[in-house]
Amino acid sequence: MRIDDFDYELPERLIAQNPLQIRGGSKLLVANPKSLSISDTQFNKFIDYILPNDLIIFNNTKVLKARMLATKSTGGKIEILIERIIDDKNALALIRSSKKITEKNIIWLSEKNSISIVGRKNNLYKIQLNSGNFYDLLDEFGHVPLPPYINRKDDVNDEERYQTIFAKESGAVAAPTAGLHFSDKDFELLKNKKIKYTFLTLHVGSGTFQPVKVDDINLHVMHDERYFISQETKNLIVMTKKMGGRVIAIGTTVLRALESAFVDNAILVGEQETNIFIKPGYTFKLVDALFTNFHLPKSTLIMLVSAFAGYDFTKQIYSHAILNEYRFFSYGDAMFIEQKKE
Repeated sequence: MRIDDFDYELPERLIAQNPLQIRGGSKLLVANPKSLSISDTQFNKFIDYILPNDLIIFNNTKVLKARMLATKSTGGKIEILIERIIDDKNALALIRSSKKITEKNIIWLSEKNSISIVGRKNNLYKIQLNSGNFYDLLDEFGHVPLPPYINRKDDVNDEERYQTIFAKESGAVAAPTAGLHFSDKDFELLKNKKIKYTFLTLHVGSGTFQPVKVDDINLHVMHDERYFISQETKNLIVMTKKMGGRVIAIGTTVLRALESAFVDNAILVGEQETNIFIKPGYTFKLVDALFTNFHLPKSTLIMLVSAFAGYDFTKQIYSHAILNEYRFFSYGDAMFIEQKKE
């Protein structure tokens, strides 16, 4: 398939620039690939679609304040986006600068805090702190790394709203946005209705926003992301399958981690890395239903949804969402794909 097969026209007004006033106040599109049905409801009705033996899985990664504005020793302004913290002193980062960056450059965040460039890894720079540690530095100088399609500066509200309420494990530079809809009230409801849920961790990288640059999607190389699945989560998945329940992924990050971890007919536990590229033709092994936001044209994530719901049906879903003026992308509305296509 070609990259243009995954394009669609989206009116700019439908790109959500801010979160709704109330977390979870969004609309929900419910799609069933088996019956080819599409219906409109509200997110607060999502729990009505959960069956007794189902298992809901969330991504508990925590978004770092990964974007920093700095100055080169020559005086030029640059922007740093931390991709991965290796240890207290070392990290991988994307660096934007009007002029070429070299290993001779010293980057200044303040009069006391500087960073040295010590190497390259593909399109990322290896950077090293000359004093302090990266976690403290991001707390002091970092900004919320809002996606490129949000055309405004981050503010205090984003520090809360571009973070799930269950965020725990620091390491992401983009939010697992499907989880942004859920509030404490929703978890109370899950407990009261005795609906099983659990967590895994996948640290979302900046590559999630990188465009596919090849016409033939089979030639695209995915970025690497770290994830962790516990023995407890594995046990719950195995029990759910035995009882005939569905494994419901809250977000494409959860789906990618689960599908990556299923190797030789078993679920691997512990910390791992994935660069899995899920596109039409992929056979799903673990995930039975997907709750997700709407994704960018020509992105690997709309390809993933097309694999899950079927290519033609996914086009219908997106056309329906645009016609009915759903809000798109990170701060937008959501959809629930009830069943994978057989």
